[in-house]
Amino acid sequence: MSPALTHQDAHGRVHMVDVADKPVTGRRAVAGAHIAMSATAFAAISAGQGPKGNALHTAELAGIMAAKQTAGLIPLCHPLPLTSVKLVIEPDNAGTGFDIRATVECDGKTGVEMEALTAASIAALTLYDMTKALDKAMTISAIRLLEKSGGRSGDYTWAPSGT
Repeated sequence: MSPALTHQDAHGRVHMVDVADKPVTGRRAVAGAHIAMSATAFAAISAGQGPKGNALHTAELAGIMAAKQTAGLIPLCHPLPLTSVKLVIEPDNAGTGFDIRATVECDGKTGVEMEALTAASIAALTLYDMTKALDKAMTISAIRLLEKSGGRSGDYTWAPSGT
């Protein structure tokens, strides 16, 4: 890795990476998460009638808002001018939870992977918060980068192991 692209300076001190000389390019990242829950919590969320209201709509909004605040949440992230943030939350194939997909785009000098991962994570945490009265044993998992495009490092698509 180039010294210019590290979060440590020549003396080993932490600093924000200098992206001043990088070109502005289109950046896109997609991240996912999964939340598993009891049949009672699943039914309430699916019906939009959880203890605190419509959890799906609230989680989508929370994920979008979180993506916009990533630089304030994750140390050393650059504040980015996001052009699009989209959250999709759908029942999983087993009918025991929800799959979350966050897509974030910008024209910038650095990628939006952290913004997409933050959006997916906060959406899952919001579903938990809005429904925890029905199921405190919900589990959040599979938080991962699914796709990335743009920038010097090129494109990336996650593939499950064994494929």
